[in-house]
Amino acid sequence: MKKIILLVVVCLSFLSCAEKKKEQVPPAKAPFSDVDTLAINDWWNRADNPIINLKVNRDSVIAFGIYTVSGTTLKLSAQCYPLYPEETRTVRLEIKENGTWTEVQSQQLNDLGWSALFRVENWDSSQDLKYRLRHGEKARYEGTIRKNPMHKAEISLAALSCNSNQDRGMRENYVRNINHQDPDLIFFAGDQSYDHTEHTAAWLKFGLQFRETFRHRPCITIPDDHDIGQGNLWGENGKVSVTKGSPDGGYRYHPEYVKMVERCQTAHLPDPFDPTPIEQGIGVYYTNLVWGGVDFAILEDRKFKSGPEGKIPQQGPRPDHIRNPDYDPASIDLPELKLLGERQLHFLKTWGETNTDATKVVLSQTGFCGGAHIHGTMDNRLHADLDSNGWPQTGRKKALELIQQANAVHIAGDQHLATVIKQGINEFGDGPWAFVVPAIVNDYYSRWWWPEDEKAGNNPNPNTSLPWTGDYLDGFHNKISMKAYVNPESPSHGGGYGLIRFNTQTQDVTFECWPRNADVTQPDAQQFEGWPMTVSLKNN
Repeated sequence: MKKIILLVVVCLSFLSCAEKKKEQVPPAKAPFSDVDTLAINDWWNRADNPIINLKVNRDSVIAFGIYTVSGTTLKLSAQCYPLYPEETRTVRLEIKENGTWTEVQSQQLNDLGWSALFRVENWDSSQDLKYRLRHGEKARYEGTIRKNPMHKAEISLAALSCNSNQDRGMRENYVRNINHQDPDLIFFAGDQSYDHTEHTAAWLKFGLQFRETFRHRPCITIPDDHDIGQGNLWGENGKVSVTKGSPDGGYRYHPEYVKMVERCQTAHLPDPFDPTPIEQGIGVYYTNLVWGGVDFAILEDRKFKSGPEGKIPQQGPRPDHIRNPDYDPASIDLPELKLLGERQLHFLKTWGETNTDATKVVLSQTGFCGGAHIHGTMDNRLHADLDSNGWPQTGRKKALELIQQANAVHIAGDQHLATVIKQGINEFGDGPWAFVVPAIVNDYYSRWWWPEDEKAGNNPNPNTSLPWTGDYLDGFHNKISMKAYVNPESPSHGGGYGLIRFNTQTQDVTFECWPRNADVTQPDAQQFEGWPMTVSLKNN
């Protein structure tokens, strides 16, 4: 009896010491102290996160998985909630074959961002396979690795951007609609997070909102300016930004924070074309993905772009906003300014000259022209917005020439304002088609296409009642042909998404633009005015 009592006392003492050890664990040494504070250090002792509950039951610590398959390589990121110090950092990947789950790999989570990357070579993409992520004894997450739809005549892509934090709710309409339309893959063009200094919580929130759209299909995600903690980004090859608002170019926050964001959002993409880091050791992810006969080039259109401050005269309330009706657009197109940068131009050229039988598509963060006149509020009419990729004009021209030589269409986000534009390089209409998709939630910062003279351009679109379509010069005197747009006062506006259908046999591309509140399961569901629109890449 004495031995039993002694054993109980020893066990209780051990448990007490273990509990004290848990309480007294020193905080992890974070390489940044002013960002992501609610998901690092002693996160469990901090106030509840206002974005999302981080203190979940331990059987729910795996939030989601996200993946792509490129050739015979599967890359899948497991995203977890923050873990306690004593919890294992190991996540296991299992595949179900012939009714049996088999572990194929285990990986370690990174305490900064709480993600782990699985890379499986010699992947068989000829069949659908169930996968399962496991942590500890109880936490599980299941999904499907889709087979490559190589023999389908039509490949479809759902495209979304700008997941405003003005609405913290779930995204049930999007999930219902996208799963009903069943695209072959999904693309999030940026601003998955608007919570600048709390990316982990916001990324987890995004995952909860949208994971049912990518649980069973490949997904491309690329971060934009808000994701890495800035209102605007001119990356300038990774230099440090020291000016409020960062118009001087570069990154405001610690490079480890930037790398964490890019690791969580892009590690599952195919390997980068050229993985050489930029300044501060920040990585790159520009690459391409071939899926079902469509070859997608994935760009980083802000990472190398020049910042305006100190390079051109300020002609408005901000270095990037020109509000001067007498300014000369040619005066701000200086030879040393960059848009995509030489590395990405080389990538685009190489990409365009290979796999030429495929349907070609360029995916990026924002559009390659100034596609809006009014920003934020109706009294904020700008003559030019240097955050758009209409500037610098020479850099835009180089990019569009390579996209056109590849006979590619361009899909982007960022602007909140949905548009279909036929780009002009030297003449109206001699460039690629471009579809900028609407914001997921459009009550954060609206934009309007609204020419000051309110005149329709030459060659207006005869298939829509929209008043201002046709050929225009944007604020940089770039030639653009506006085919359709969705201003904030449009019926059913409040957000939406794009669905793009690529017919790999006829080389027709159909742009669809769906309001957030549409129910595509109903036969009377209506798209925004001006859509759908079908264009041909034959002899484009």
